[in-house]
Amino acid sequence: MQFLIFMPQIHKLKKLGKNIYDITMFKSITLFCALCCIGCSNALLTNPMTASTTTKSPTIKPTINPIGVPDRAYVTNDIKTPDPIPIEGQEGALELMRSGRLYRYNVAPGEDSVVSLCEKEIVAYTGHKYCVALNSCGSALMLLLKTTGLPVGGKVISNAFTFGAVPSAIEHAGGKAVYVESTMDMIIDTEDLEKKLKSNPDCKHVLISHMRGKVADMDTIKHLCDKYDAILLEDCAHSLGVQYKNKHSGHHGIACAISAQSYKMINSGEGGFLLTDDADIAAQTAVYAGAYEGLSAKHATVPPKEAFKDYPVTIPNYSLRMSNLAAAVIRPQIKTLDERIAKYNARYVALVNDLENRVGDHMYIPQLDSGVSLMVHDSVQFCLDAKFTPTMLQEFLDECSDHGLPVENFGHKTNARNFVNWGFAPAEDPLPKTATMLSRACDVRMPLMWEDEDFEDMANVLVESIEKVLGDHGML
Repeated sequence: MQFLIFMPQIHKLKKLGKNIYDITMFKSITLFCALCCIGCSNALLTNPMTASTTTKSPTIKPTINPIGVPDRAYVTNDIKTPDPIPIEGQEGALELMRSGRLYRYNVAPGEDSVVSLCEKEIVAYTGHKYCVALNSCGSALMLLLKTTGLPVGGKVISNAFTFGAVPSAIEHAGGKAVYVESTMDMIIDTEDLEKKLKSNPDCKHVLISHMRGKVADMDTIKHLCDKYDAILLEDCAHSLGVQYKNKHSGHHGIACAISAQSYKMINSGEGGFLLTDDADIAAQTAVYAGAYEGLSAKHATVPPKEAFKDYPVTIPNYSLRMSNLAAAVIRPQIKTLDERIAKYNARYVALVNDLENRVGDHMYIPQLDSGVSLMVHDSVQFCLDAKFTPTMLQEFLDECSDHGLPVENFGHKTNARNFVNWGFAPAEDPLPKTATMLSRACDVRMPLMWEDEDFEDMANVLVESIEKVLGDHGML
């Protein structure tokens, strides 16, 4: 058995405290867990799963809350728990720190840096030809636009529903965002996309964001971009592992960006990758990132020297490189992507089935586009029914929070995914469909390191909170 398996139980014991458990028993269990950690060589091989993959049938029953009083369901684990770094990544990072060789170019001629090895593994997974590792996905998004010729003040069409980093990258590249409506399925509205392309004939860039991994009808989007002579780019920060028609996301556009921020499928705290099959984009990206003089020769996933032309003296060096340290913790996580995706998806199916069976009349769960052949469900989203007033929505959020489950509302006045909060890149046209969706849209993470029983608690908190609010308003 592995130490991390016991963490949720230890956490619950601490929460429940001596009101329920004798302190001597708590110390004994803690000591037993520590001995298990010492005795097991695989104790911290996280990322490969440590929790059971068996999903139990949800049960509706009174539970004991953290103050020892019989009550409704209560979530005791941290919703912000990120995927931990595997032992291999921890040891690789320590070795780098011992050597001091954190800079990606501090390698001998003909030797691959840790970053180069990581880039090779990323392209092997996604199927792209070229890859440049960067300090953040935001940097990658900005360089998607810079390397494809966005002029200062040039328009960029993008989703009205996305994270604030996307319009920030457009602003960073000197562009002007034009927003397209999003549907109740939380993907871009292709009819409104065509309207915006028609009404902005001077717009030559379309940056599609696959928010929460939800990929829209990419065949139609590509057709529209070709029809109106616009360059298609993809923000795949949330869609690493997602496949569209059995091909990894990010291949409809000329280039894409993926993320290694802590709450993504690969975790280095911060980090990103620009992926493309276009040699010119790859060469420019490497130079913008910091491949000055002849340093492109120390990359393994960029085109030959001829593709770099005079870029090292005509393109500025923004110093956006990924460090070897970040790459070292990413590499072993790539190996476990498929295994972790399978676990996320199995838990999602169980959770959603439970919600739909019990409160399906009171919420809408976004549906996938028919072209999505593999999804990555590392979080769950739903829209509360229209009968929920703003007051009732807030009461639902409060009920969930009071029972240990923070639920985010995308339309909250402070949420960075709400377009009204992008004062640096404001929408000039009304976006009523997106505003309506956001006003009732809820978002809950599904941490990998939780136990299956924690997701039973999650379902019960969501269901009981909905029923409590409806009951209070005489609507149940």
